[in-house]
Amino acid sequence: MDRRELGEFLRSRRARITPADVGLPAGRRRRTPGLRREEAAQLAFISTEYYTRLEQARAPRPSREVLAGLARALRLDDAERAHLHLLAGASPSSPPGPCREVRQSILELLNRLPGTAAHVVSATYEVLAWNPLAAALMEDFSALPPRERNLLRKVFLGPQGPGERLYGVSDVDTFARCSAQQLRATAARYPDDPEVRALVAELRAGSEEFAGLWDSHDVRTQRSLRKTFPHTGVGPVTVDCDVLDITDRDQRVVLYTAPPGSRSEEALRLLSVVGTQNMDVSEA
Repeated sequence: MDRRELGEFLRSRRARITPADVGLPAGRRRRTPGLRREEAAQLAFISTEYYTRLEQARAPRPSREVLAGLARALRLDDAERAHLHLLAGASPSSPPGPCREVRQSILELLNRLPGTAAHVVSATYEVLAWNPLAAALMEDFSALPPRERNLLRKVFLGPQGPGERLYGVSDVDTFARCSAQQLRATAARYPDDPEVRALVAELRAGSEEFAGLWDSHDVRTQRSLRKTFPHTGVGPVTVDCDVLDITDRDQRVVLYTAPPGSRSEEALRLLSVVGTQNMDVSEA
């Protein structure tokens, strides 16, 4: 345990958090930036005296429970959490669960791609962010509760009729295999996360196909590079599929683009104009 470095690290992380960041009133008399020691201690569920001793390099080695409370209170990311454990003389803990917060720069990137249908998925295939063209091509995710934005639930537990399964996309069987294999790898990375365990149990109970894929223990993945969406408004849309990994957050950006000059490119251009509004004239 490096008490001096640990104390300085805690002090530096505390200084960067404003009271507003954690829902506390700012007050009028603050001699230093960031949280007060008693506020950090309160958020970490430890005594102010013990927290003060940690910063002053006078405390005994903190337990894993205390380290978890400090990481939560000081809003540490995965790299900072690992560093905290190393300074405290403890082996780094596993991340608590898949990250669901999308970095602001990624959100801005999605909206800078007007000709590309783009969305971000978590390690459990929950759609976390999307641009208007992705909503027009797939569905309006903003109208769904977070639970129903999960693509694993859609492919294994959603409608299973011809043309209904996962938007009727052409590579649905390949996606099903790939997503099940990816989820097994996710479960290995987050063995203690209750939401991951609950999702696996739900899928195994509700889908014989998923149960078979899960029991195969296969973690090799083979993604489709091109797929076709049978869109009811503009007809079939064939797109190239590229996936960019956001390693530090265990997320993926999925990009759908149409070959230049193709009919599908024209269809995407039309979708970018009409968005998610109903284009069925018979219902107007």
